[in-house]
Amino acid sequence: MLKQLYIKNFTLIDELNIQFHQGFSVITGETGAGKSIILGAIALLLGQRADSKSIKQGCHKCVVEAHFDLSRYDMREFFLQNDIDYDDTDCIIRREINSNGKSRGFINDQPAAIGLMRELGEHLIDIHSQHQNLLLNKEDFQLNIVDILAKDDDIRQAYRQSYEAYKAAVAQLEALKEEIQKNLQNEDFLRFQTKELEEANLVAGEQEELETLTQMLNHAEEIKSSLYNTSNILIQDDGGLVNSLKEACANLHNIEEVFPEIKEQSQRLEACFIELKDISHDVDRQVDKIDFDPKQLDDANLRLDTIYTLEKKYHAATTEELIEILAELKKRIELFDHSDENLKRQQEIVEKLEATCRQQAAKLSRQRSVAAKKIETELLKRLVPLGIAKARFSILLQEKPLSHDGQDKISFLFSANSTTDMQPISQVASGGEIARVMLSLKAMISGAVKLPTIIFDEIDTGVSGRAAEMMGQIMYEMGLSNRQVISITHLPQIAARGTTHYKVSKEETDMGTISNMKILTTEERVAEIAQMLSGSNITEAAISNAKDLLNIK
Repeated sequence: MLKQLYIKNFTLIDELNIQFHQGFSVITGETGAGKSIILGAIALLLGQRADSKSIKQGCHKCVVEAHFDLSRYDMREFFLQNDIDYDDTDCIIRREINSNGKSRGFINDQPAAIGLMRELGEHLIDIHSQHQNLLLNKEDFQLNIVDILAKDDDIRQAYRQSYEAYKAAVAQLEALKEEIQKNLQNEDFLRFQTKELEEANLVAGEQEELETLTQMLNHAEEIKSSLYNTSNILIQDDGGLVNSLKEACANLHNIEEVFPEIKEQSQRLEACFIELKDISHDVDRQVDKIDFDPKQLDDANLRLDTIYTLEKKYHAATTEELIEILAELKKRIELFDHSDENLKRQQEIVEKLEATCRQQAAKLSRQRSVAAKKIETELLKRLVPLGIAKARFSILLQEKPLSHDGQDKISFLFSANSTTDMQPISQVASGGEIARVMLSLKAMISGAVKLPTIIFDEIDTGVSGRAAEMMGQIMYEMGLSNRQVISITHLPQIAARGTTHYKVSKEETDMGTISNMKILTTEERVAEIAQMLSGSNITEAAISNAKDLLNIK
């Protein structure tokens, strides 16, 4: 729950440090006193967009900080997953806005992205304003209420997984149909391309081999001449290097016994002789191999022309890429040749997944239907003391095509009396009736969802008298179950039900208009509620009525 709120230099607030308590609290004050400013500051902590205009005039930075007690709500996993220090008795959220428009967020003094603050805020506070009453007209909001009270999270998760698998299979089927249709339109061309590449009998690496061969054949005479000259230099009968080296080796061998120191050089020279002799033989053999063959060169060039033409045509750089293109073409031809089989197989997969999805959807529908009946009964019980004794309420579930949230189309039907046919609630309910329906639903939801703090921002608009008193009682009861409920209200009947009463006021100072908030004492509560009853001219009767509302003797 919210324990403490600190605000500095935010719009009309110079500095505010206020403590909050468990149970049902009320906030009152004249219109324009600054109640919406308090909500705006809390909204910043929940990740709302920051604006430098929110900074108090003449200041360079504003700060909003809140302390929460999470000891009853088991939120450790959220902090562990996001690598944030965890203190369940004092969770601190802070937002700072600078005059340059930049803002920073912190969770337990660690920098935090605004999206993360928003995610955490959804677990901490639910702010219900008058505008949220309009949500009652939205089908997805109505469905969400049913799901919350049906406690169908596991079933919805199972359904969603089935639905995603089904939609993925449908997408694959459509893609397959599209590809087959595309291939059908290009069938002749695909088969021509496949035939052309197959007839080329491409071999990986042959382009490089052919390019090397043509290079050699184009320089055959030059190569042969160089090899022949080299061979002559090595093995010429008179003065050839091999014979000269052989003679030098013999000379050194002859003096090894009388000059032992030359033995190492003799061995090294002999090794050189052996190596040079081998080289000369290899060069001599290469001379015999090299021979200019015009036909072989023509054949190689013709083959390369074929390869180069295909590479240019198919935008490839190597024979390997051409071979890959051929493989892809064959795959597309095979897809066409077996299109009926492939379509049938994918269609069977779709039908199987659709059947599973419909089973899960039906299970979800049954759970929702049971919950809908309970909601109808419970809501009518709550509306009677709220002044709509003749109310009728029904939740209509109609089947719709499978979607991400199931196969149920939800509609809340309502009638405030017994003689008028029920119609969609948005078409027949007044503002006050919608407010009472929403409060009743919130009360029911609060029992199913562990939300630490609920703030009602003038939810009582359009309500008065006994109905207002009962609305206050409902909010009081909501605050009894380890929950914090805060209501911003203009109605004395609701204000009197609060266990803690705050007042927001504004005053003119030399520095301009400032807004303040404080906890009222018992005497101050009497005066505040009396003023709410009779206006600025507080009468003895108003004071007496205020004491009656507060059960003060």
